[in-house]
Amino acid sequence: MDDTNHWAPIFECETCTSQFRSQNAANQHMNALGHWAPSFPCETCGKMFRTQGAANQHMNKLGHWAPRVPCETCGLKFFTQNAANDHMKAEGHYENYCEACDISFQNGNNLRMHLNSKVHRSGIKCPFCSSKYTTASGLIHHLERNSCPRAPQLNRETIHRMVSQRDPHGAITNKQIGWHAEENTTYTVTDRAFNGIAWECYLCHKLFSTCNALNSHANSPVHQQKVYHCPSPKSRCGKQFSTLAALFNHLESETCGFMRFEKVQQQFGNLLQRGRIITF
Repeated sequence: MDDTNHWAPIFECETCTSQFRSQNAANQHMNALGHWAPSFPCETCGKMFRTQGAANQHMNKLGHWAPRVPCETCGLKFFTQNAANDHMKAEGHYENYCEACDISFQNGNNLRMHLNSKVHRSGIKCPFCSSKYTTASGLIHHLERNSCPRAPQLNRETIHRMVSQRDPHGAITNKQIGWHAEENTTYTVTDRAFNGIAWECYLCHKLFSTCNALNSHANSPVHQQKVYHCPSPKSRCGKQFSTLAALFNHLESETCGFMRFEKVQQQFGNLLQRGRIITF
């Protein structure tokens, strides 16, 4: 068969019965006669077409496009976003959806922030002046800033002293040789902080447009001692904070997943109980 070229043809035309001894010859035949088999299917009925344009024309005419809008939970697909929304609303299949408010959110974090907002939270009362706050961190910030008119003795320094006394095992406080009375110190910005363009913090080099803005920054807890730490094991988090409010805000955000928002609010209640050792 090699000597006389008697090998049987093994390359077939995709449409007619013609056979060829090489794929190139078969391709030339199919190109010349338009004998390529249709390879573009209708998404619904399975009918094949020779071009995508022909398939599109067929699907447009008969409405044979496959549904493309998925349910966020079960994977069912719909022809329109409205149909998908109706399904997800009826079945509660929104991935990030507040059923009470009939609002969907872009991601789980946005939904969690909504659920933890004053829209869904009754709030926490200050035990001294009865002012209401949505979160424990908001109430602690109120006390640490010495803003409670009925507890003028409370500020960041006195609260840290109280917490340290009840935290002998260092669950949330950092071990220190001594406490520097930062609350009694007030920083005043001078003209030397102006670099010709803006007012610059010499510690972090952050820029401010006004002297008052830099003054507020310098006297904020930003550059004060990091006296608290996340109670999560250091291998998992290890973040440190200069205020108790910042620590509780970190826990409330559930960033490190150490505890749920509700448990954080409960822990604040435990902090207010005299003589109780702090545990997380």
